[in-house]
Amino acid sequence: MKQTLLLAVLDGLGIAPAGPDNAVACARTPHLDELMRNFPTAQLACSGLAVGLPEGQMGNSEVGHVNIGAGRVVYQELTRISKEIADGAFDQNPSLRGALDHAKAHGGAVHVYGLLSDGGVHSHISHLEALLRLCGGARVPVYLHCFLDGRDVSPTSGAAFVEHAQQLCAQTGARIASVCGRFYAMDRDNRWDRVERAYRAVALGDAPYKADPVQGVRASYEAGVTDEFVEPFVCLKDVRIGESDSVIFYNFRPDRARELTRVFVDPAFSGFARAFAPPYYVCFTQYDAAMPNVRVAFEPQSLHDIFGEYIANRGLTQLRIAETEKYAHVTFFFNGGREAQFPGEDRILVPSPKVATYDLQPEMSAVEVTDRCCEAIRSGKYDVIVLNLANCDMVGHTGVFDAAVRAVETVDACVGRLVEALSEIGGTALITADHGNADVMRTPEGDVLTSHSMSPVPLILTRRGARLKDGALCDIAPTLLALLDLPKPAAMTGESLLA
Repeated sequence: MKQTLLLAVLDGLGIAPAGPDNAVACARTPHLDELMRNFPTAQLACSGLAVGLPEGQMGNSEVGHVNIGAGRVVYQELTRISKEIADGAFDQNPSLRGALDHAKAHGGAVHVYGLLSDGGVHSHISHLEALLRLCGGARVPVYLHCFLDGRDVSPTSGAAFVEHAQQLCAQTGARIASVCGRFYAMDRDNRWDRVERAYRAVALGDAPYKADPVQGVRASYEAGVTDEFVEPFVCLKDVRIGESDSVIFYNFRPDRARELTRVFVDPAFSGFARAFAPPYYVCFTQYDAAMPNVRVAFEPQSLHDIFGEYIANRGLTQLRIAETEKYAHVTFFFNGGREAQFPGEDRILVPSPKVATYDLQPEMSAVEVTDRCCEAIRSGKYDVIVLNLANCDMVGHTGVFDAAVRAVETVDACVGRLVEALSEIGGTALITADHGNADVMRTPEGDVLTSHSMSPVPLILTRRGARLKDGALCDIAPTLLALLDLPKPAAMTGESLLA
């Protein structure tokens, strides 16, 4: 029987000063408290330069899992694209130029859409600014479809972002064609009823008409609807997307860009009925290697000797397990953007609950994920298990404090069960997080905060007598290798945190 090494990522559980707005500190966490009293602990940096983001930029799940799995600081797409804008390479990008040329040659228009915010998790408004400037010189109609954020930025910041977008459009000749919340346009759990509403607004102009986009958003606020949930509406009549047109989706993070993209480009799509007439479609980054009929503006970086690949090449078995909301993170992102499994790598996907927002079910599917993981531990089949518990992040994003406390308590109970299962077989847990969230639920001004925090995250090792030192997410893979008594490959520039 293998003595499994478990990497448990408690998504969104950061370390912040105790207080009434810290759901982690306010929750009852007897298991985590006991582990931190009795075992080695450390803190990890998970934002800004430590994870390949601009200084002061909060971390996120994609960035976190890429850094954890790679064992090195990975230059993130936000930073990479911004650099190309600064040095002028952006304006010569062949895929972006191709979109402009296609629309011009076929008498079509360029449709630009993505998340309209400066949150830096899925997109950045500075990239939209550069994109609209580029399109403005092409002398073709340009339509902007605004997806409002409200999770990675303030829940009511959307009106100001739309107002800024109006100014950009006035400067570049573009026009705002539609507006909707990310709840509809950026689903990642096959909730096709939501995606269809976004698609019909963007592609068919089929949504309520509101001539002034800013007033349309403010009217939603007056009705108690914040940015994330703003129902799709159109600002121009008779704007549609067809084969003569080009589309540029400027989100750089793939997971929430795949579904809407698939509706436009995949002939096998069956989530809802639609006429298939694919435009010239450009994704900022590679959303899915198997996605047909797309061009990629910024091709993925190649990472070698990442953790999953390295242990697979040495004949070790591994399991990745999470619920739907974080499944891509323990597979695609942890594997450095690779969709395929490595030899000896198994995967377990537990469906996330079908609820409108996770404050309605803060437990999410954590109990079933834990059940399945405990079974895998006791099976003695795996050398390494990588697990993600999504609750602290996904419930933290709702901004509902009491629900976030319940989420933390759910995770704590699950951790207790996992450690108990490991103790039965002589296994070890390395417990951490990818970024904070539930640890800071309000701004200093007292407003609800739904975005990630800048807090460091914990590192707990359930091995008595060991010692840990502080580090960053890139140090987790080298630490795992040290626990497995394996040498670190040269490509991993992170360091083992075993002191």
